[in-house]
Order: sequence, then C-alpha cells, then structure tokens
Amino acid sequence: MFAMCRGLLVMSVAVAAVLGAGGGAAGRVAPEADVSHHGHVTYADGRLDIVLLSENRGPSAVEDTTVRLAFSVPLAAGHVLPGGCVRAGEREVLCSTGPLRVDGTRRETVLGLPVAGAVPAPVQELTLRVSTAWNGGATDRNPADNDHRVLVLATGDPYVF
Repeated sequence: MFAMCRGLLVMSVAVAAVLGAGGGAAGRVAPEADVSHHGHVTYADGRLDIVLLSENRGPSAVEDTTVRLAFSVPLAAGHVLPGGCVRAGEREVLCSTGPLRVDGTRRETVLGLPVAGAVPAPVQELTLRVSTAWNGGATDRNPADNDHRVLVLATGDPYVF
C-alpha cells in the first residue's frame, strides 16, 4: 500500500511540474535535456571506488539531477559519504550532480564505499546499477546513456560504464 501511495505522490508531483503550479497553466512544456552518467568502478579488499561523470548534452540546462547507485550487496553502515550524497537504504546511495549546463561540461562525483561483511571473507563479485533518479523535471529522449548495470569482480580492475 505504501508503495502505491508513494507512486501516486511521485506521479502527482511530476504532473504538477509539467503543468505548472498555477492550476494547469496551458502551454507550459517541460524542458528537454540529455543527461548521461559514465565512469568507472573498482572493487578490491572489500572496498568500492567509484568515479562518476555526469553531463548534459542539452538542449536545455538543468539546475540539478540525482543519480542513484544501487548495489547487489549491502554497504557497510556508518561510512561518511561525500557532500551531496545520502544513503537511501543498505544497498543504495543517491547523489546530487549539481547544475548541468548544456555544453556537456562534466560534473565529477567520487565515492569510496566499504561493502558490509567483506572482511574477513570478501564478496567476490557484485553488480552496480547507475541510473538517474531525478533530472530536474526535464524530458530525456535518450535515457539509455544514464542507466547502466555493471558486473564488478573483486580484482581491483576498473570496470567502465
């Protein structure tokens, strides 16, 4: 029931953002942007190191976006995240990219995350899903470049997405 109520709330907010808060202002259209997330992830000795590059190829700038990093294994509790990032559960982190201009200037987010239960018996592999959780209300005709699934082995090698 909670999930359905949450879904209706999210949909209501999205409709209000597109139509405007002025009681359904006619003619208002959501801006269009092409937000993308790329980077690399390494995993060794129970620690994930992620370099995330977010950019916008336009045609409209966005004031902020939120990228979701979801993991197949739980992260260690109590780890301090960089500014603009919050835990969204034991397997999820949300990070603000800040404003993304139209020119494709990249915003970098760097995270070092310990995996729960990785010591003394480290997890040998995990998956990382990178996706846009929120893009400032803009439409994106190319969402494939901001949704990635990466299999990461505990080798210390960088896996690019």
